[in-house]
Amino acid sequence: MPRGPVPERLTWAVENLGLTPGDRVLEIGCGRGVAVALICERLTSGTVTAIDRSATAVEAARRRDEEHVAAGRAVFHTAALADSAFPEASFDKVLAVNVNLFWARSPDRELAALRRWLVPGGALCLCWEPPDARRAEQIAGKVSAAVAAQGFAAAVRVGVTGAGSRLVCVRAQG
Repeated sequence: MPRGPVPERLTWAVENLGLTPGDRVLEIGCGRGVAVALICERLTSGTVTAIDRSATAVEAARRRDEEHVAAGRAVFHTAALADSAFPEASFDKVLAVNVNLFWARSPDRELAALRRWLVPGGALCLCWEPPDARRAEQIAGKVSAAVAAQGFAAAVRVGVTGAGSRLVCVRAQG
């Protein structure tokens, strides 16, 4: 599958995960698998499980990352986060990029599930490339409050792309 340039927001988001080679990672809203490829490059014994509501996106991601799937480092599922079920303490890290459910409505149900699925002390990175600084502040405020309400310790990280776009990441520890 042809591969174009990697969006800066994805590189930045993966860097915010603070991956170690053996991490078990869940990516929510994996799209066409670009972040999965970036994550797999940093893993040796770890794995990434990726979910997306779009069957078309998941199929494209499987094709893009077929070598990681074949090696057992990546698994893809067509599923919404709300419809997913994983055993407790399945993941060391969770990543979501531009997944608006975390700020556009109450994400209590989803955050409670992520809390169960993360190992104690695991990290949750919820990242966006908002259209402007005002929206970045709005997202950071809403998401920080929501993750704190679920018992996570949250910190907001901000960045800027080479083109001047804002980046925001709410990184939470369970």
